[in-house]
Amino acid sequence: MNGRRLWAVMLKELRQMRRDRITLAMIGMIPVMQLLLFGYAINTNLRDLPAGIVDQAGTSASRALAMDIVASTVVAPVRFERTPQQAMDAIRRGEYGIGIVIPADFERRRADGREQVQILVDGSDNAVQAAAGQLVRMPLEDVVRTASPATRALAAPPVAVLPLFNPERRSAVNIVPGLVGVILTMTMVLFTGVSIVRERERGNMELLIATPVSRTELMTGKVLPYIAIGLVQTTLVLLLGLWLFRVPISGSVLHVYLAASLLIVANLALGLLISTAARSQFQAMQVTFFVFLPSILLSGFMFPFAGMPVAAQWFAELLPLTHFLRLVRGIMLRGASLWELWPDVLALCAFTAVMMSAAILRFRKRLD
Repeated sequence: MNGRRLWAVMLKELRQMRRDRITLAMIGMIPVMQLLLFGYAINTNLRDLPAGIVDQAGTSASRALAMDIVASTVVAPVRFERTPQQAMDAIRRGEYGIGIVIPADFERRRADGREQVQILVDGSDNAVQAAAGQLVRMPLEDVVRTASPATRALAAPPVAVLPLFNPERRSAVNIVPGLVGVILTMTMVLFTGVSIVRERERGNMELLIATPVSRTELMTGKVLPYIAIGLVQTTLVLLLGLWLFRVPISGSVLHVYLAASLLIVANLALGLLISTAARSQFQAMQVTFFVFLPSILLSGFMFPFAGMPVAAQWFAELLPLTHFLRLVRGIMLRGASLWELWPDVLALCAFTAVMMSAAILRFRKRLD
C-alpha cells in the first residue's frame, strides 16, 4: 500500500463525485427525505377518516351517540345518509371508507342489550379496517370518558362491524392489486429512464440525428413498446394473484387493464423526462430510486393515506401510484366502474400530458 497513490485515488473519486451533481444532491437529499417521510408524513395513528352517518332512529340518544363518535376525531363525517344502502353505494364509489349506521329500533336494541351500532367498512383498505377496530374499542375508552349523559348511560353500546368487499379480512386481497401498481412504477420508470441515455452511451444518437424522425415521433415510439410489456406484467400479477391468493376481480377486467394502461403511460412519460435530464444510465437509475421511494411510501400502499398530514397528502396527489391504487382497488375489490372513479382517471391523464410535453420539449437531437 502506497500512501501517495492511495491519496491520489481518493482525490480523483472525490473530484468525480463533485462533478456529478445528481449524486452530490442525493447524498444529502436521501437521508433528509427518509427522515421527513418516516418521521413526519407516515403516521399510523388514524384520525379524521371520511365517514358517512346513517341515523335512522332520529332520537336524542342516537344523535348524542353520533355526535360523541364524531367527537372522538377517529372519523370525520362528510355526509349524512338516509339509508344504509346509500352509505354502501358511496363506499363502493370511494367517496368515504366508513359508514356508521344507527338503526331505527335503536331504543329497543338498547333496552334489550343487542347491538346498537353497525359500522360498514371498506375492506379493500387496511387503514380503514384498522380505524374500524378503534371505533369498536372506542365506547369502552374514549367515548365513555367524554360522552354526554345520554350516551354514558349506554355504558358500552355493542358494535357490529361489517367488512365490505373483503369479508375474510385477508391481507393478500389488499396487497395484490396494489402490487400491480408498485411493479409497474418500478419497471416502467426505470426502462424509459435509461432509454435516451443509452442511445448516447452506445453511439446511436448520431444515427438518430441523421434521420428525419422528429423528437415527438422518437419519444412516442420509445413509449409504445413498453405499454405492451407493462400489460404483460399486469396479466402475470393478476393471474398469480388469482391462482395463489384467490384475489377476486369484482369489476370489469377491461377496466382493470384500462387503469393499468393509464399508469403505464404516466410512468413511461415520467421516465422519459428523467432520461432527458440524466447524463448516464447510473444517474437515471439514481433518480428513478428517488421517485420510487416516496411513491411506495406515500401512495397508501404500505401506510394509511388518511393518517398523513395534509401537506404530505397534497404531495402524494402528484404521484401516479396514489391514483392508480384507488382505481385498481375500486374496480377489483369494490366492483366500481372506471367512470365512477373519474377524478383519478383525469389526474393520471393530466400527469401524462404534463410529463410527456416536458420530455418532448427538453429533448434535442444533438450530442451536446
